[in-house]
Formats: sequence, structure tokens, C-alpha cells
Amino acid sequence: MFNIDATELILLLVLGVVMFGPEKLPGFARKAARVFVAVRDIANNAQTQLRQELGPEYADLKIQDLNPKSFVAKHMRDEIAAIEDAKREISTASSAAKAATAATGTAAAVKHDIVDASPPAPPVSAPYDPEAT
Repeated sequence: MFNIDATELILLLVLGVVMFGPEKLPGFARKAARVFVAVRDIANNAQTQLRQELGPEYADLKIQDLNPKSFVAKHMRDEIAAIEDAKREISTASSAAKAATAATGTAAAVKHDIVDASPPAPPVSAPYDPEAT
């Protein structure tokens, strides 16, 4: 949880003994444990209250889910997968269409290019309204 290895733990214990002395160290350890338990209880109570107020749809809510990126990823995973599948289908269909166009021959492609040689019309933009904002 805190990512402390053995050497760091020993260093902290030695530092604690030097700073507070061996007679006061157990008392400080008990106080630190009480503070840790109190903070953990506050966090658990807040999480429980949040679950109750949000309702049964969010019964599996975790504190990490409150990060907007992970919240959206968790609840929109299926929709994102469907969008990715559609992108793959479109790319395979467009590559198949290009292959079919190339297979028909260059004469048909040249004729098609000559017919569509005129430039496209510019898009019509919406009128500007300075009072709209």
C-alpha cells in the first residue's frame, strides 16, 4: 500500500528511535495507528454514504472510479468497443472498394475522373449572428 521495502522500514525505525527515544516510540506508534484507523473509517463511511445516495446503479462504485477517465472507460466500454468495430469494418470496406476499382481497369477510372473533374461547390455556411452569444 505504501510501497515501503525492508531497508526503508528499518531506516524509519532507527530514525524514530533516535528522534523520540525508545520509551516514547510505542506511544507514538499507537497514536499513529489510531489516526490511520480513523482516516480509513472516514473514507469507508464516505464511500458507503456515496453508494447509498447514488442508488443501486452504482453499487459497485469504487473511489478510483471517481476519476472521470476511469468512470467513462468503465461505463462506456461496450460502446467504445462497438465504435472500434465499426471503424475496422469501414476501413476494410474502403480497402475492398479501392481494390475493386483497381480491378475494373484504368479506362473506367480515367473516364470517371474526367466526368468528376469540375471542382465541388463551396459549402454554404450559416449566417453570422453577433447577438447570439
